[in-house]
Amino acid sequence: MSSSIWPRAALLLGLAACTDPADRAAKQRIFSPEDPPPVVASAKEKLDPNELGNDSRLGHRVVTMGADEVAERLGAHKYTADVSFEWSSGTQRVKLSETRLLEAATGGVGGDFHARIDNSRDQGLEVVRAHGQVFARSKYGKFRLRLRDRGIAERTRNDTAGALREVDSLFDGRLALVAKGSTTVEGRPAYRYEVRLADADPHAATAAPPVPAATRSRMDEGTRRRQTFTEKRQPRSLGGELVVDAASAAVLQAHVVGQLDVPGQGGSGPAVLRVVLDERIRDIGRSPVIKPPEGFLPDADKPEGLADALDRFGIPRSGRADAGVDTEADDDPPG
Repeated sequence: MSSSIWPRAALLLGLAACTDPADRAAKQRIFSPEDPPPVVASAKEKLDPNELGNDSRLGHRVVTMGADEVAERLGAHKYTADVSFEWSSGTQRVKLSETRLLEAATGGVGGDFHARIDNSRDQGLEVVRAHGQVFARSKYGKFRLRLRDRGIAERTRNDTAGALREVDSLFDGRLALVAKGSTTVEGRPAYRYEVRLADADPHAATAAPPVPAATRSRMDEGTRRRQTFTEKRQPRSLGGELVVDAASAAVLQAHVVGQLDVPGQGGSGPAVLRVVLDERIRDIGRSPVIKPPEGFLPDADKPEGLADALDRFGIPRSGRADAGVDTEADDDPPG
């Protein structure tokens, strides 16, 4: 066979392969655009904010909406919240309060943002996503570039703006809504809803699986109390008001007050938890300027806390600058 026949034969073989339906379908899958994140599809779902009081599933859908979906529905906005928890048992009182801030720029789920949570015990967390890079710090720490913490930005954004969702979960998803007419928020049409405590569902599954007896017997006191609260808490009351955006069905304002009881044990009286939430979304459409924080530290494989502690107590580093705590992995580790 002449050598000139081979190119023509190869071309005919290629054309024949292209006519195979399976090959065409495979090529279409390979070269098709990447599917958008599921939250983008969720944000395109049309929700009727005037029917939340008539449809409990729809009401729950709106109350538990994540911050990423809110960003897709509203665009740029500013979220603020104040949450307080007050325990009382007999003459004892324990109180914890939180302030939360989320500034979301344009770009929806992939947009830049600044999130911060502080509490009354001088603890806090702050995360910035700017130009696709993520920076995080504790309240009094320095910002550090976080390249390896996959998902920290999305988790922090949803946690920061998830106060209403957390209150609903705390009360076993029993936050019910009753329509109270229309209103406006910063010129945007909206609907008002009264918050009430829905009746308990006798067929609902328990919030947490039972703990094995062997594990329970080894619990420390703090863990045991938290487990008792999870298993035996009893929602007693919920009240307040929600304002829902007419265009996006996102919650623009919320004021919720609730109370839970935990039965006493060992002769002690019951404990009571009172929760108060005030949250608000404003500055819709006004994109904040989100920049990388000044003086941030570079990303590191391992924290330098151990090496710093060795230096503090005068322990020699065995001739190595990092006291054996590498911040860069060896290319060829010893066998």
